[in-house]
Amino acid sequence: MNIHNVPFFVFALGLIVLWLAALTGAYLRRRRRSVDEAEQQDLVLILTAALTLLGLIIGFTFSMAVTRYDLRKTYEAEEANAIGTEYVRAGLLHTDDATKVRDLLRSYLDQRISFYTARNARHLEQIDASTAELQAHLWAIVQAAAAAQPTPVVALAVSGMNDVLNSQGYAQAAWWNRIPSAAWWLMLAVAIGCSFLFGYNARRPTEEQTREFLILPLIVSIAFVLIAEMDTPRGGFIRVHPQNLEHLFRSLRAP
Repeated sequence: MNIHNVPFFVFALGLIVLWLAALTGAYLRRRRRSVDEAEQQDLVLILTAALTLLGLIIGFTFSMAVTRYDLRKTYEAEEANAIGTEYVRAGLLHTDDATKVRDLLRSYLDQRISFYTARNARHLEQIDASTAELQAHLWAIVQAAAAAQPTPVVALAVSGMNDVLNSQGYAQAAWWNRIPSAAWWLMLAVAIGCSFLFGYNARRPTEEQTREFLILPLIVSIAFVLIAEMDTPRGGFIRVHPQNLEHLFRSLRAP
């Protein structure tokens, strides 16, 4: 399991590692001779540049996370729209086929809602298997109807079913599209360097300043956990709720 799949671990690990980096910098500074004013100014300049770089990297990474989160929400809405449209178009088929398709679509819709709310890996595997089975049944029905009656009207039902299957694939791809691990490691490496410089740049580091060295690690760790929350589809508190699919499910069950 990747640690950035659990936002709490991202926060805890970031806070501990960055705090230790700041303490290490302060310890090495205490071991050194006194630093003259010119060297102190150079250290401040380096720290400022490093913090600017860290801010840019965090900003770009957060933008990546937000974009992926918005994409998952968009595809959830498109999936609900595709299923709802095909449910209506099923009426273009023969009565028996229309009844079968609509019954299967209601079961399919229930599985898609479960996909968005599931957290257990084994449960998710069962959902994927059931979804694939339902997709095969749905496509078989419209394929047989199109072969028996190849008319433009039936073609609309076939096209709608194709949209249903495609929308599921797009949604799945969006859930797999995560921030690369290399970006996380780069961001952590720059943050460690900034924390080290933060501690090393203290003019008179003492043992009593350990709490003060928590300030920068805490701020950066909060940024890390927010990015992880946005980028983690099934972990944390910020998740895509299938409100469009649930609304469609309630409307289809309404008398």
